[in-house]
Amino acid sequence: MVFVLVTRRLPGEALPELRRRLGPPVGVRLWDSDDPMPRETLLDKVRGATGLLCLLTDRVDGEVFDRAGPGLKIVSNVAVGYDNVDVGQATQRGIMVTNTPGVLTETTADLAWTLILAACRRLPEAIDHLRELRWQTWRTLELAGLDVFGSTLGVVGAGRIGQAVARRATGFSMKILYHDERRDPTFERETGAGFLPTLAELLRKADVVTLHVPLTDGTRGLIGRREFELMKPTAVLVNTSRGPVVDEAALAEALACRRIFAAGLDVYEREPLPADSPLRQLTNVVLLPHVGSATIRTRTRMALLAVDNLVAALDGRKPPSLVNPDVWRRGE
Repeated sequence: MVFVLVTRRLPGEALPELRRRLGPPVGVRLWDSDDPMPRETLLDKVRGATGLLCLLTDRVDGEVFDRAGPGLKIVSNVAVGYDNVDVGQATQRGIMVTNTPGVLTETTADLAWTLILAACRRLPEAIDHLRELRWQTWRTLELAGLDVFGSTLGVVGAGRIGQAVARRATGFSMKILYHDERRDPTFERETGAGFLPTLAELLRKADVVTLHVPLTDGTRGLIGRREFELMKPTAVLVNTSRGPVVDEAALAEALACRRIFAAGLDVYEREPLPADSPLRQLTNVVLLPHVGSATIRTRTRMALLAVDNLVAALDGRKPPSLVNPDVWRRGE
């Protein structure tokens, strides 16, 4: 039987759309759960698959490719990041890998701003203060936070999401600085952003540092003890990219000793965040459970784009969001 494997329930009309567009003789095997497919189940169910539609919680590596066999044509990942997929191994085997960029840009930028405002204005502390009946009177500096309006935003990684976050900053009259592998004159012209060639310079100058880089060998541990020492004691760090970009032990230390003012996190080195993580004990960090793209509309659009990618590959067309184009060129 020719089939594709889907490793999780999909929102909205994504699954019916996939079945409709594939049609017989291609079947759909679904892990009908909101929880991740166990590793051994994935290795068993992927045997003979011609396509794999998966999530960032699924580790797709050489072992998965071996179990799938030579008929696997595409891994369609429902996420912008694809560090859960061994793209090098896939490329060697002629397997296309796709992601879902663009459709979650604005939603994730909104979430980054939620973290910026919540961390700067100490909102979790204020909420607890009220709920725990500790609010007894108005005090001059009780729960006093930092001004966002007119401060300096440092964007690390000026891709789609980083630029969307920066555009929002113009409404707060913020000075915008950015560090990236390359300059973007259009972005600079539209937002007034200033390019800084080194990360160190950005960290020294920014009041809010927001991270928007993919997880690679070069970005793993990008922000660690040395970087926190460069930042202002009033600085706020926000991460909505990938958890391992930040050294969490160094971050917890910097927050505990007030080396920086606060942090806002939606992603972690290990997910879900371990119960014994020191971050859980700190009051000056806002912790969210990886909900950057979590709106009904955006998650549905991500799933539909993953369907588009998968169907295109199986139809012999170039998928719209192909991350290893060498595979396509090889077949031309």
